[in-house]
Amino acid sequence: MGSQLRYRQAATLMLLVLTLGAQARDLDQDEALRLRREGVILPLEQLLQAAMQRYPGAALLEAELEEEDDVLVYEVELLTSEGSVRELELDAQTGRILKDELED
Repeated sequence: MGSQLRYRQAATLMLLVLTLGAQARDLDQDEALRLRREGVILPLEQLLQAAMQRYPGAALLEAELEEEDDVLVYEVELLTSEGSVRELELDAQTGRILKDELED
């Protein structure tokens, strides 16, 4: 019985460590403004142009600046003209689209 409890505790701890390691850090608006002024990241408006060209007529629902595995990423949600929601991740330093998927 004791070894089974230790196994469960170890499994729970491993899951917690993996979950914490996979989370992104949200940057607040002051930090985003500082990074933009320093030229570390591109302006969101500039990167949105590429996303909107991909989905003409789309509306911006949400945009956040995050740090994921030492990469600064804009996470953007768009409502397309067809009524679907797309989640895009844009490299904030280069503008490259890292992810584009249909939101559930």
